[in-house]
Amino acid sequence: MEATTRIVLVTGGAAMATPDPETHFLVDALDRIGIEAVVAPWDSPEDWAAYPLVVVRTPWDYFLRLPEFLAWAERTSKLTAFVNPYAVIEWNSHKAYLRELSAGGIPTVPTLWLDQGAADGVARLLETGWGEVVVKPAVSIGAIGALRAEARDPACQAHLVALLADGDVMVQPFVASVAHDGEVSLVYFGGNFSHAIRKQPAAGDFRVQEMHGGTVHAWTPAADELELATRALAATPAPTTYARVDLVRLPDGQPAVMELELIEPELFLGASPEVAPRFAEVLRNYAG
Repeated sequence: MEATTRIVLVTGGAAMATPDPETHFLVDALDRIGIEAVVAPWDSPEDWAAYPLVVVRTPWDYFLRLPEFLAWAERTSKLTAFVNPYAVIEWNSHKAYLRELSAGGIPTVPTLWLDQGAADGVARLLETGWGEVVVKPAVSIGAIGALRAEARDPACQAHLVALLADGDVMVQPFVASVAHDGEVSLVYFGGNFSHAIRKQPAAGDFRVQEMHGGTVHAWTPAADELELATRALAATPAPTTYARVDLVRLPDGQPAVMELELIEPELFLGASPEVAPRFAEVLRNYAG
């Protein structure tokens, strides 16, 4: 009897409070093609080299222990096939990659970048002339630490100062289309477009994540959205096995990259019956 291939789907550390709502779709799809998927926290004492493939999937606590997580990823990536590649994970772990995309001519949301401890953060914010802004950490997930407010609001400025005490910060003008149209997410497996969804915030909110009341809807991407996503993924430091490109519409109507999600994105694997099997087939190629 032929031995079953066993791979690892990496999840958050043992203390991660939020359950993963979609890995079971992938586990089932892999099982149907003869691959056993072991789900293990990234900080567990696994013999990672014993598996032909380690898939970084849902380590949603990585940003809380970033140096430790990156050290684990770099070390493990040298032991076995590892996706997404370490170079991609390191690059994507700090949102300064958006600055690099913008410098390369890829449309992104305008951003003021402030280094940790910057004493002139408030002054530089006011110099932008922006009205309503979103202030958020440069290392975070799921809108954690994000505040939408008027730039001249003392509460906004206090939030900025507090964030700067802990790390690098990014400030963006609030993109009005997010409030009514939300964000569009394009998902790719093995570099090929798989499916898209639209994430819409709850009334009066700007955060599209489901934990903040956001809702998810089917979406057929426009030609300019597909073109921009392709350009953005071509700029990553190595090819991606899975990717989610989040886009918004700027005031001029053009799409812009809000984020590239290349470490622990929700991939909406339950969006249709074909999605998880599609991803499973891509992973089978890596697992040999």
